[in-house]
Amino acid sequence: MNNVLIFWFQLLVSLIVYSAAISWYAWPYLTKLRRNAALVPLLWVHVPRYIGMTLLNPFMFDQALPRDYVLGAAYGDLVEAALAFVSIYALRRAWRFAIPLVWITNLWGLLDTLNGLKSVIGSNVPAYNLGTIWYIYTFYAPLVVISHALIFWVLLNRSWKR
Repeated sequence: MNNVLIFWFQLLVSLIVYSAAISWYAWPYLTKLRRNAALVPLLWVHVPRYIGMTLLNPFMFDQALPRDYVLGAAYGDLVEAALAFVSIYALRRAWRFAIPLVWITNLWGLLDTLNGLKSVIGSNVPAYNLGTIWYIYTFYAPLVVISHALIFWVLLNRSWKR
C-alpha cells in the first residue's frame, strides 16, 4: 500500500472510530445539556487548531508543498482556534451574541476545512513528506469534521433546551 492510500485509509478509519465513540458516549451526554452547554465541548475540539501553525515551520515537512496551501491552512486554522475560544467564552458568559458568534465560528471553520480538503486533493498532499503533520490530517481533522456537523445539528435543532 502506498502512502496516499494509507493516508486516506487512516483518515476514513478515524472518521468511523470517532463517529462510533461520539454516538455511543458523548452524544447521549450532550443531548441532556442545554444548547449553550452542549456547544462548549464541541467547540473545544477546534481550539487546538492553532497546531496548524506547524505548517509554518520549514523543518517539519516537505518544502515542496505549495506555499498557498501551507499559508492558507496555517492561518485559517489559527483564526478558527481563536474564534472557537472566544465563542466558548461568550457562551459561558451567556452573551447575547454568543449564538451568532458560534454560527460564524462554525461556518468559518467548515469553509476552512473544505478549502483545506480541496487543496489536499488538488495538490495530492499525501504524496509529500508530511512529517508530524500527517497526524493532524489522519487523526485530528476527522474529529474536527464531525464536530462541525454536530455543532450545526445543535444550532439547527429548534427543540434543543435553551
